[in-house]
Amino acid sequence: MAAVFTRSTGCCCAAGGSDHKDLKEMSSVQLMGADVVVVVVVKIGRRICGSGVCLANAPLHQNKSYFKFRVQSRGVWEVGVGLTYDHVELNLYLNGKNMQCPASGIRGTVFPVVYVDKNAILDCQISDFYHIPPQGFEKILFEQQIF
Repeated sequence: MAAVFTRSTGCCCAAGGSDHKDLKEMSSVQLMGADVVVVVVVKIGRRICGSGVCLANAPLHQNKSYFKFRVQSRGVWEVGVGLTYDHVELNLYLNGKNMQCPASGIRGTVFPVVYVDKNAILDCQISDFYHIPPQGFEKILFEQQIF
C-alpha cells in the first residue's frame, strides 16, 4: 500500500510550518511512523520501501511544479502517479492522465510527502519523466540563497 498526502487536506503534499531551515542544515531524508526502522530509502534517495513516511528535503517554491511517484511491484508491474502544484490547486495524474480531482486551499510551505506500507516500493521521479508534464509545469527546482 502506498499513498501521497497532505497534512492540511488529507490528500497529496505536506504543508510545512514556519520553522524553515537552509537546505545545507536539513537532513536529506526525514522519516516518521511506528515502524520507521523498516523504511528503506535507496537508489540515491529516490526509492522508498517498507513501512512509514518519507518527507522531501525541499519545499515546492516555484509557481508550477511537477513530480511523480512510480509504484513498483517486484520491478515489473508499475503505475505512475504524477502531481502538479501551482499554489492554487494540486492535481493528480495516473500514467499521464489527469484524474480530475483537484485539491485546493493548501496554505503555507508545501513539501512532497510519501507514505509506504506493507513493503510497497515507490520510486520518486523529479526529472526525465516518461509522461510529459502538463504545459507550463516543470520539475522541482531547489531554491538557493545567493549572498
